[in-house]
Amino acid sequence: MFKKIGIFLEMIKFEHTLFAMPFAIISMFLASGGWPSLKNFVPIVLCMVFARTAAMSFNRLADFKLDAENPRTKTRTLPAGKLKRQTAIALTIIFSLFFITTTLFFEKKLAFYLSPLALAIVLTYSFSKRFTTWTHFWLGMCLAIAPIGTWIAIRGEIAIVPLIIGLAVCLWTAGFDIIYATQDVQFDRKKGLYSIPAKWGISPGLKISTALHLLMIAVLFLLPGFANLGLIYIVGASLVAVLLVYEHSIVKPDSLSKVNVAFFTVNGFVSLGLMGVVILDILI
Repeated sequence: MFKKIGIFLEMIKFEHTLFAMPFAIISMFLASGGWPSLKNFVPIVLCMVFARTAAMSFNRLADFKLDAENPRTKTRTLPAGKLKRQTAIALTIIFSLFFITTTLFFEKKLAFYLSPLALAIVLTYSFSKRFTTWTHFWLGMCLAIAPIGTWIAIRGEIAIVPLIIGLAVCLWTAGFDIIYATQDVQFDRKKGLYSIPAKWGISPGLKISTALHLLMIAVLFLLPGFANLGLIYIVGASLVAVLLVYEHSIVKPDSLSKVNVAFFTVNGFVSLGLMGVVILDILI
């Protein structure tokens, strides 16, 4: 049983939950003006897990043939035969229903009304690299739903604060996804898949990634003007800037050996660190 659970978690890359979840929690604390209530905290976390599981299961189905042909991804769960495609189909349907149903627990019903749209955005991302170079921004939009949707679930409205956080998340995600895409430039070009590095090259792609992260930092410094955040947040946002500078210093056009460190480890510190300073700032 534990082996099957491990295979399932491997397929959905459960550890990547730390990219979006911290920003949902940031939005949760800001929308609540402090500690969120359990009646909001639990369903929001469940919605995050359910939506992401459905999206990743569907993504693995959509990319099954491509993953099987790509030397970098052919050992993934489905092409390696560790899990049947029928199982992934069932997981996509089940967790999609779980996500929509869980939004009914919020007092503000706008979250429920918008849940099919949110689900459609995160599922259709799987096909974006087949027709648009801007696929990285589609992924950014998927992760940006986390803070925006959380705010809607608690407040029942769309406001400037979650939109600022969502914009920061979108720019940040698009930036690190461009770095990740540098690993598959030759394969993407061969298969007619779209990405910024595949279209314009690795070096220009990395420059665009840097520009997006600079914009993300600028957006982060806009947030205190609209939210009740002070010095602790400013210091934390400054440290995030340092981490992003480090991220770009270890990935070079002629040396991509540390892409995974930049993609996962550094960005994990970015999201968790920012969440920590926002919570600390609000509570203190």
